[in-house]
Amino acid sequence: MLTSVEGVYRDGRIELKETPNDVPEGTSVIVTFVKSGDIDLQSRGIDREQAEALRQSLSTFADDWNSPEMSIYDNYDAAKANL
Repeated sequence: MLTSVEGVYRDGRIELKETPNDVPEGTSVIVTFVKSGDIDLQSRGIDREQAEALRQSLSTFADDWNSPEMSIYDNYDAAKANL
């Protein structure tokens, strides 16, 4: 499952701007820190509606991307070397 939620880092904690739906308590997360201004979608001609549409269309890949079989790509070079 892949769910993205925007948030802010303060005092050693992550404050989410919204509560994600259908995410069980205790679910593991990966946090990526983005410096302000690093991702400026507007300068690329992408508004909020378009960004949401992109997010939704790419979410269809989440089940495949997160399947156990995809773990081979976690260390692709080592797996390829063992062939």
